[in-house]
Amino acid sequence: MTPIKMLRLPQLKPQYGLARSTTYKLIAAGLWVRPIRLTARAIGFLAAECDALMAARVAGRSDAEIRALVIKLEAARKNADGAAA
Repeated sequence: MTPIKMLRLPQLKPQYGLARSTTYKLIAAGLWVRPIRLTARAIGFLAAECDALMAARVAGRSDAEIRALVIKLEAARKNADGAAA
Protein backbone atom coordinates (compact mmCIF):
# COMPACT_ATOMS: atom_id res chain seq x y z
CA MET A 1 0.00 0.00 0.00
CA THR A 2 1.28 3.45 -0.91
CA PRO A 3 1.85 5.76 2.07
CA ILE A 4 -0.53 8.71 2.26
CA LYS A 5 1.23 12.06 2.35
CA MET A 6 -0.69 14.91 3.91
CA LEU A 7 0.21 18.56 3.42
CA ARG A 8 -0.67 21.17 5.98
CA LEU A 9 -1.75 24.61 4.78
CA PRO A 10 1.66 26.30 5.35
CA GLN A 11 3.28 23.69 3.08
CA LEU A 12 1.15 24.69 0.07
CA LYS A 13 2.95 28.00 -0.45
CA PRO A 14 6.51 26.70 -0.83
CA GLN A 15 5.45 23.60 -2.73
CA TYR A 16 2.73 24.99 -5.02
CA GLY A 17 2.94 28.77 -4.67
CA LEU A 18 -0.49 29.04 -3.04
CA ALA A 19 -1.01 31.44 -0.17
CA ARG A 20 -3.66 30.71 2.47
CA SER A 21 -6.16 33.24 1.06
CA THR A 22 -5.63 32.02 -2.51
CA THR A 23 -6.18 28.42 -1.44
CA TYR A 24 -9.51 29.27 0.18
CA LYS A 25 -10.59 31.35 -2.84
CA LEU A 26 -9.84 28.38 -5.11
CA ILE A 27 -11.78 26.04 -2.81
CA ALA A 28 -14.77 28.41 -2.85
CA ALA A 29 -14.63 28.53 -6.67
CA GLY A 30 -14.45 24.72 -6.89
CA LEU A 31 -10.94 24.85 -8.32
CA TRP A 32 -9.13 23.18 -5.40
CA VAL A 33 -10.00 20.19 -3.22
CA ARG A 34 -11.47 20.76 0.21
CA PRO A 35 -9.17 19.97 3.12
CA ILE A 36 -9.49 16.85 5.22
CA ARG A 37 -10.09 17.25 8.93
CA LEU A 38 -7.20 15.59 10.78
CA THR A 39 -8.14 16.62 14.31
CA ALA A 40 -10.50 19.13 15.88
CA ARG A 41 -7.99 21.88 15.13
CA ALA A 42 -5.98 20.59 12.16
CA ILE A 43 -6.64 20.12 8.47
CA GLY A 44 -4.55 18.70 5.68
CA PHE A 45 -4.58 18.16 1.94
CA LEU A 46 -3.70 14.92 0.18
CA ALA A 47 -0.45 15.54 -1.70
CA ALA A 48 -1.55 13.28 -4.57
CA GLU A 49 -4.68 15.40 -5.11
CA CYS A 50 -2.67 18.62 -5.04
CA ASP A 51 -0.19 17.15 -7.53
CA ALA A 52 -3.03 16.11 -9.85
CA LEU A 53 -4.52 19.61 -9.77
CA MET A 54 -1.21 21.28 -10.49
CA ALA A 55 -0.51 18.84 -13.33
CA ALA A 56 -3.88 19.76 -14.83
CA ARG A 57 -2.99 23.46 -14.58
CA VAL A 58 0.38 22.86 -16.24
CA ALA A 59 -1.39 20.91 -19.00
CA GLY A 60 -3.57 23.97 -19.67
CA ARG A 61 -6.88 22.50 -18.57
CA SER A 62 -9.81 24.93 -18.41
CA ASP A 63 -11.51 25.94 -15.17
CA ALA A 64 -14.46 23.69 -16.09
CA GLU A 65 -12.09 20.74 -16.51
CA ILE A 66 -10.39 21.56 -13.19
CA ARG A 67 -13.79 21.68 -11.44
CA ALA A 68 -14.64 18.27 -12.89
CA LEU A 69 -11.29 16.94 -11.65
CA VAL A 70 -11.95 18.33 -8.14
CA ILE A 71 -15.32 16.55 -8.07
CA LYS A 72 -13.69 13.32 -9.25
CA LEU A 73 -10.90 13.53 -6.65
CA GLU A 74 -13.28 14.24 -3.79
CA ALA A 75 -15.60 11.40 -4.91
CA ALA A 76 -12.61 9.03 -4.93
CA ARG A 77 -12.09 9.83 -1.23
CA LYS A 78 -15.55 8.52 -0.46
CA ASN A 79 -15.03 5.43 -2.61
CA ALA A 80 -11.71 4.70 -0.91
CA ASP A 81 -13.39 4.99 2.49
CA GLY A 82 -16.11 2.52 1.47
CA ALA A 83 -13.56 0.07 0.05
CA ALA A 84 -11.64 -0.02 3.33
CA ALA A 85 -14.74 -0.91 5.37
